[in-house]
Amino acid sequence: MDKFSIQNITSLSSELEYEKATSLFLQLRVLVKTDKSYVPIRNHLRDLIKNFEKIHWTNEDTIANNQIKESDLAEAIIESENEFYQTRKELIKKNLKQAGLNQNDLAKILGHRKGYMSELINGLRPFSKEDLVIINRLFKIKIEYLIPAFINQERATLIKKTLESLSNKKIKLSNRDLMFK
Repeated sequence: MDKFSIQNITSLSSELEYEKATSLFLQLRVLVKTDKSYVPIRNHLRDLIKNFEKIHWTNEDTIANNQIKESDLAEAIIESENEFYQTRKELIKKNLKQAGLNQNDLAKILGHRKGYMSELINGLRPFSKEDLVIINRLFKIKIEYLIPAFINQERATLIKKTLESLSNKKIKLSNRDLMFK
């Protein structure tokens, strides 16, 4: 769910989407101060979040334990993703500084405009594989610190079911392997 695909969404359908929207809403709070083009996106997110909360979290009598577990899991996933993106951002900025470069210089090297580079660095948009390979080669940052190693929740569920159905029980993944980096 990047900031541009969110405008096409009319409702949030899961706790994970809700947590992603909430996280993006908070990230945009800072960016709105310097770029007013984020205001409509942030307002749209606010409306989606309020609507989701109204439908799923208003009546305490209808909140089930599995809903709370799903919410906790989604929150942990988003927290882990945010930690990854923050660490990557700090690594890139540290290496830029050591090389005597700034974010605008990196934007030029990668062939991006300044605002787009800011979105990439802040995790609002995904870097392309080629961008990450270039950053890896320029600054010798280990690729595992640049490429997020998260597995989509639906895909993780499918992998887990498939592994359980196989007769070969030597290959196992923990729940943490399936959820986080």
